[in-house]
Amino acid sequence: MITIEQKNIETVSAFIEAFWNQSDMESTEKYLSTDYQEHSYQSKEGLKQFAGKILEAFPDKLYTVEEIIAQGEKVIVRMVVKGTHRGLFFGNPPTGNSINVTLYRQYRVVDGKIAEHRGWIDMITMWHQIKAN
Repeated sequence: MITIEQKNIETVSAFIEAFWNQSDMESTEKYLSTDYQEHSYQSKEGLKQFAGKILEAFPDKLYTVEEIIAQGEKVIVRMVVKGTHRGLFFGNPPTGNSINVTLYRQYRVVDGKIAEHRGWIDMITMWHQIKAN
């Protein structure tokens, strides 16, 4: 018997793969609820805009889930993003430097759709890696 937690983990994992790794911006229609609440990027559109900036700056980016746990509706993810700084990133021209940065995501999944998201990324490490030579 598959638990609600397992289903929620599958939903979040599929979203991370489609949206963040495959850069399928329209996957938000499949995985996010109509009343989706975005606490890190202001809105569903803000989420897409930020993902577009990441894709432009790090076209080879890859998100790897290192740990994922669920309890009821909540799913917590610890992952790493790796990539090469090849495009403009918040005004910083490409350096060719690699990034390897930890981030955390908290999702709330209701009826098979992601209803809420909060995210934390280690931007200090990212900036140091971009600017390091």
